[in-house]
Amino acid sequence: MSPITYKDSGVDLEVYEQAMQRLPRLMHRTFSPRVVRNDGGFAGLFQLDFNCALFSRKYEQPILVSGTDGVGTKLKVAQLMNRHDTVGIDLVGMCVNDVLCCGAEPLFFLDYVAMSRDNPPLLEQIVEGISQGCVQADCSLLAGETAIMPDLYQSDDYDVAGFCVGVVEKKNLISGAQISAGDTVIGVQSSGFHSNGYSLIRKVVFDQAGLQADQNIDQLGETVGEALLRPTTIYTRLTRQVLEHYKIKSVVHGIAHITGGGLLENTQRILPTDVDLLLERGSWEVPAVFPWVQSLGDIDPTEMDRVFNMGLGLVLIVSPFYAKTVMDIAASLGLKSWTIGQAVAGEGCSRWKE
Repeated sequence: MSPITYKDSGVDLEVYEQAMQRLPRLMHRTFSPRVVRNDGGFAGLFQLDFNCALFSRKYEQPILVSGTDGVGTKLKVAQLMNRHDTVGIDLVGMCVNDVLCCGAEPLFFLDYVAMSRDNPPLLEQIVEGISQGCVQADCSLLAGETAIMPDLYQSDDYDVAGFCVGVVEKKNLISGAQISAGDTVIGVQSSGFHSNGYSLIRKVVFDQAGLQADQNIDQLGETVGEALLRPTTIYTRLTRQVLEHYKIKSVVHGIAHITGGGLLENTQRILPTDVDLLLERGSWEVPAVFPWVQSLGDIDPTEMDRVFNMGLGLVLIVSPFYAKTVMDIAASLGLKSWTIGQAVAGEGCSRWKE
């Protein structure tokens, strides 16, 4: 019997090394001067404060804010399209947008990619998207891990997970506790489904309707795959510009990232026990991709509201006097926003206005 090698079990260390050599440039493009270079080390290093006017924060009581997530079965659409450079943006967006809800500045991001076999071009595509997402999020891709597990994943299957760390001064922490009756609820546009509900979407679009990923849909003006692969909007620049515009005044009382669970569930998570949100249907533009999927699957409207963001990726609850300025800042960044409701005295619930 000849000796068994790691390669015989499905892991080729030489190909793995080739894959690793493709990644440093994608990481380095995201680095700020606050990153302490540690190439080849076992961990990523980040300097929280910096003796330079441009990067100095002079924290008094800094709080670290962390978030982790994946992309889910949207990866199956990427495989159908054989396009893997957008799901990395989704990965960053799903983590970073959560961190932003506390008013935090995203600092750095780490990724984990699990694959069935060594595939340097595929890994490079995935990390290219993660790198692009970090550029959009204004955070550093500090480190990552790639695992080759041929017994757990088949063919070119893979999975991704991410982890983001941000920081906020304690006095500027946004928790929702300041939300009060009379506050204005602002909804900010999403790019589409973002990264939620894809098990339902795939069942409706591919299994029930029998559509192909490269099939053109006239009412959408694009192919099925293009509509479903549109990456998650990352809201770093919006939240940072709004919060930096009001450094003294407490204008933003609550921020909610609208993901699985929809508008009602995700806004309710941050409400005080004595405040309700009255949200108004029809007060914002719902992208065409939502009614398209709804009609294909004959999905109940309540189910749509519960599963999808319905065109709103972020909600800001603000003092009414400043609502227009917040929306003007969004518009300056190319983001549509709408007044979608109001905070009223209540019991800590989000509900539709009757």
